[in-house]
Amino acid sequence: MDFSLNAVSPVDGRYSKITEPLAAYFSEGAIIRYRVLVEVEYFIALCRIPLPQLIHFDKKKFNRLRNIYEDFDSRDAERVKEIEKETNHDVKAIEYFLREQFEILGFGSYKEFIHFGLTSQDINNTAFPLAMRDAYRDIVEPALETIYSDLLARAKEWLNIPMLARTHGQPASPTTVGKELYVFVERLGMQLALIETIPISAKFGGATGNFNAHHAAYPMIDWVKFSNKFINGTLGLERCQTTTQVEHYDNMAAFFDNLKRINTILIDLDRDIWAYISMDYFKQKVKKTETGSSAMPHKVNPIDFENSEGNLGFANAIFEHFSAKLPISRLQRDLTDSTVIRNIGVPMAHSLIAYKSLLRGLNKLIINESKLRKDLNENWAVVSEAIQTILRRENYPNPYEALKELTRGREGITQSTLEKFIDGLKVTKKLKEELKAITPENYTGIIPEIAN
Repeated sequence: MDFSLNAVSPVDGRYSKITEPLAAYFSEGAIIRYRVLVEVEYFIALCRIPLPQLIHFDKKKFNRLRNIYEDFDSRDAERVKEIEKETNHDVKAIEYFLREQFEILGFGSYKEFIHFGLTSQDINNTAFPLAMRDAYRDIVEPALETIYSDLLARAKEWLNIPMLARTHGQPASPTTVGKELYVFVERLGMQLALIETIPISAKFGGATGNFNAHHAAYPMIDWVKFSNKFINGTLGLERCQTTTQVEHYDNMAAFFDNLKRINTILIDLDRDIWAYISMDYFKQKVKKTETGSSAMPHKVNPIDFENSEGNLGFANAIFEHFSAKLPISRLQRDLTDSTVIRNIGVPMAHSLIAYKSLLRGLNKLIINESKLRKDLNENWAVVSEAIQTILRRENYPNPYEALKELTRGREGITQSTLEKFIDGLKVTKKLKEELKAITPENYTGIIPEIAN
């Protein structure tokens, strides 16, 4: 039986093959494993202080402890869920699971130092950021980098292919296909660089962030220094220094906002490519077995760009909620973040679906140079900008007004129309030749220099 047919969400149903890699980071089992990882590494860190009661723990056995999360499988996850049915608390279930594991390994005399002095958010606010960081680095970022590389390759390939530009939907000074793709290459590249500067933050400081229990038990230990070393060094996150029971989520919100901005750029790209396809500037590779329409046999629809746009919009709506909600928590903590943060994988999944669709669409594009040339040659009025600007250079009287009178809102402006206008100018023959040499196909500015 195909279980995806019974999935409530298309993320785990229709698109499950695309989103399956994210299960290793955001599924219930994956989050349980990340929590186990934090608890085990915390216990090891306590052994290294060392606390008097842990001073005799054999450091050579740390690998046996790490095997608990490194070899964590579905049976272990199921055991945690069985315990949770009794505790009705997900993190406490992790603690009791580890107590069982310590007994099995012969470390039972040390089990009271599992989750020592911690609150559940010390685990959640490290486990979820770890999952988010790893999923981005391992799955999401490579997909974005592939889009970047693909766009860059096409921008270079099509750099010198002229294209009629449109501002306000109307014909405007010509550009090239490649340069317009370079716009998205630059925008995407800037945001990929920016997201790398956002710290992946964590909270670690006890029930209300003050190390109350830690200090009461061991007042001689510098718990701030210990926790900074553990969070920043061992886990590779960045510990927030002054917190309530929960992490601020400000940097996480910035991370989501950055992803949302990347997605918005790609929505812009989707819509532009869609428009170019509708204008016949691009054709699409045809797969013989596919159907474009249930009624119209001729159709080759830009479905990949439409799918991408739809999923990016859905992802952004959730990212928007994350950024608006997570940084707000009543007093020292309320529980509204708990159910929200469990859904981090959802917008990541919709984003991944969109990225894959966009790449599939880009790989179908075939440039239609004949249509590009046809549109340019039907819009000779666009070179009027060049003519009036050169005439200004020569201090010719009122050139803008003259070209406006000739071209604005008028149809049928052709090469001969402009040549007749140029012939009527009281300028030198050399200047007339300079003006006549300008065509819609060569009036594209300094695009190679811009691209470089």
